[in-house]
Amino acid sequence: MKAVFIPYNQAFKDELITILDRMSIRGFTMWDEVQGRGSEKGDPHYGDHAWPTMNSAILTVVPDEKVETLLQRVHELDKGFELQGIHACVWNVEKMV
Repeated sequence: MKAVFIPYNQAFKDELITILDRMSIRGFTMWDEVQGRGSEKGDPHYGDHAWPTMNSAILTVVPDEKVETLLQRVHELDKGFELQGIHACVWNVEKMV
């Protein structure tokens, strides 16, 4: 099992949930109004007067065999909107109850 963390501009919530639905990934946790900026490019998302947009984030735990497809689909979405900074990070999950 792998944990996949996906920070994204709030505007892409529906697209990301659609990706999860189409892949039959049911379980996830979502945070609204997280702040951040990309490590290489992209606009900051601070929710202030200078940078008013905000990010959200999804954390989902998926079987190993779904990870690569999920990453590809997130990357496809990001390619069309690189300044929005949609990313995905993967961690090993040791145990889950």
